[in-house]
Amino acid sequence: MTSSAEDYAPHPHIGGRAAVLRALTAWRGAVPGAPRVVLLTGDSGSGSSRLLTGFLMLCEPDYRKRLPLDELDPSTVPPDLPAPAVPAPAGLTAAQFLWLLADHYELDAARAEDVFTELAARDEPVTVVVPDVDRAGPVRSADEPARLVREVLAPLAATGTVRLLAEVPRALAAELAGSLAPGTVQVIDLDAPQWADPDGLVLHAQAALDPEFGAPELPFTVVPSTRLALGAAIGRRAGTSPLVVQLAVNCVLMAPDGFDPADESRLPTSVGEALDLHAKRLGADPLTLRLMLAPLALSEGAGLPAQLWTRLASAVAEQDMSQAIAGGMLLAAPFVQPGDDSGETDEDAGEREADAADGGRTLLRLLHPAIADEIRAGLPDVRATQSRIAMALLETVPEQDWSKADPYVRDHIAGHTLAAGLLPQLLTDPGLFVHADPVPLRAAVEAAPVGELGAPARTYMRTAPLLTRTQAPATMRAALLETAFVEDGLPEYADGIHRLGLGLPWQTLWSLPVSGASAVTVGSLPGSGEPAVPVPVAVLVVPAGTHGAMPVGVPGGVPGERGDSAVLVHGLVHPEHFGDAALDQITRPSDDERAAAPLGLSRGADYLRVWDRARQEVVAALISDTPFTAADLSPDGVLLLATERGVKALRVLAGGAGLAS
Repeated sequence: MTSSAEDYAPHPHIGGRAAVLRALTAWRGAVPGAPRVVLLTGDSGSGSSRLLTGFLMLCEPDYRKRLPLDELDPSTVPPDLPAPAVPAPAGLTAAQFLWLLADHYELDAARAEDVFTELAARDEPVTVVVPDVDRAGPVRSADEPARLVREVLAPLAATGTVRLLAEVPRALAAELAGSLAPGTVQVIDLDAPQWADPDGLVLHAQAALDPEFGAPELPFTVVPSTRLALGAAIGRRAGTSPLVVQLAVNCVLMAPDGFDPADESRLPTSVGEALDLHAKRLGADPLTLRLMLAPLALSEGAGLPAQLWTRLASAVAEQDMSQAIAGGMLLAAPFVQPGDDSGETDEDAGEREADAADGGRTLLRLLHPAIADEIRAGLPDVRATQSRIAMALLETVPEQDWSKADPYVRDHIAGHTLAAGLLPQLLTDPGLFVHADPVPLRAAVEAAPVGELGAPARTYMRTAPLLTRTQAPATMRAALLETAFVEDGLPEYADGIHRLGLGLPWQTLWSLPVSGASAVTVGSLPGSGEPAVPVPVAVLVVPAGTHGAMPVGVPGGVPGERGDSAVLVHGLVHPEHFGDAALDQITRPSDDERAAAPLGLSRGADYLRVWDRARQEVVAALISDTPFTAADLSPDGVLLLATERGVKALRVLAGGAGLAS
């Protein structure tokens, strides 16, 4: 005997969607014939995130103990298995997401492809659930969701040992499904008739109107017959969209005056109608509401600081919006919610604590991305609007000092200028490179047309992986960028970083793009004049044929060096070449001189540390994206080092910022 669906209680969080839950349960239990990959999709606002959250409640061993499993349809309850991996891509780049997954499984992977190889070699299948693919990326216009699908989810789905459930935008779901073998994947489109849940929408609306569940006591909420009829009407009008149900309920509960529950024509059928009907019922111009919300629709990160809202709304509207916003909280309230600080840097957290001490910092964002989509779609020229926002944000930077800029402006100006087509013009300020969060700035720079980037932006793009990998604070970013600018022949930008007043741990004296240096040492040549002042030099062992180097074996060569090597002598402090130097006249520091020097040197594969002998403290540390091949430290504190990229000399400023990287 088979019980009907009416005999079972609905899922307490979802309140319906039984057909989808059955399909997901079959996937989770690896039922014969069930696909290995399931892609959950639908229009923005279709309820996929809520559905996935409810399903994961059933998959988490501790949480499922709190659910009335005996009352639910058994075909919608997955077996009691260990919880799946649920790496969340919101705000992350594709690369960050991949390494998050690798860390979860403790994979010994050095390259991206190694992650998939190691997962494929597993004896037992791994189960991965990926929510909110549409929210991937630190910069909206960089199109990170597509990169995540193509670079991570597609090879993950093609790995036979991986059972994958992912919440993916419709177009990307179709692309991903088309790349997989038939029978491997099932696409569940929540707006398709077989997966839609009109009865669930009605129940959702009726529950949201019920004072028993937190709704205010109003004439149309306290009378059961009126409440149920209104809920049914809201559900019918909403089509397949739980978001439209939520917005309809929000609008009538937050501003009930003048609402007639019997007039079904005043209930929205779309997100756009929800905006316009609410504005008209409050006697406002729908365009005014959309202009108010436009800065939030175009905002980046966790949300827009409330103190910037009026300024940016006025920039969007090209008129003063202060009165509209001051008197329009009820107008905007159904569509706005406080943001959170997830993903903020430690520096941001510190600034937020300071802001809280000064009266608090409120972040605002739209209730759902679909509202932002609707607002952006209604703008006549998104690029021009972003340009006005970017200019308004730049005007808030005190004296163009990025260390004093609002954290939102500092970290997200690149995203706005990228969308406005103005990012290359912005990427000439060393202060921005140093103080901006490197994750969104790197994402924006990498999304800009390479041919439009100037030399400093290309240096930043080359250095950014090191900045993001190390989660470097501002002083560390400044030190690494300073030496990168010297390496790339941009000393004026290195000087600009020193002028920021951060107290860097070193000053890069020079850089030579010679590859293959196997040994370096400091020394000195006899000086000329009276009295003769020794000239400090750097002696570099480089491959034979290196321009300006003396082949080993010629008179004055270095005994014992291999025949495929040569020696290049360069000024240690000043960038001058000593091509005719007699190597036997070079004096190297003695062991006693090195031991008596105030600074000492220690070295690893990808780091160098200079420490103060007296205080036993590290005063400078240098990391590299390519291995160090050689290093030496002069008694007076000039660090000479070689990597696969070249050789450079840095004067350690022991009185500077201390640990720099």
